[in-house]
Amino acid sequence: MSIEPSFKQDDASKGKEKSFDIVINGQQETVKDNHLTYEQVVRLAFPGGPFDILYSVTYANPRGHDGTLAPGQKVTIKEGMSFNVVKTNRS
Repeated sequence: MSIEPSFKQDDASKGKEKSFDIVINGQQETVKDNHLTYEQVVRLAFPGGPFDILYSVTYANPRGHDGTLAPGQKVTIKEGMSFNVVKTNRS
């Protein structure tokens, strides 16, 4: 049938909109960006805020380097990455 080939072509054209399954504080999230900033990760972890405090953001990449994110930084997203976001005890 002609429906199947056009469906596959549509999927191929959506290749630019790849999504990534990641884990933030133990909760699975799906993101479409191939980069996430510190601020985006914090908002995914704590959608209701508060946003006027500092958070400690660490990540583990199953196929690369682990690290930390500070305000203003970003990280390249890979499938299966996990993030741990906690409020800091510093003011």
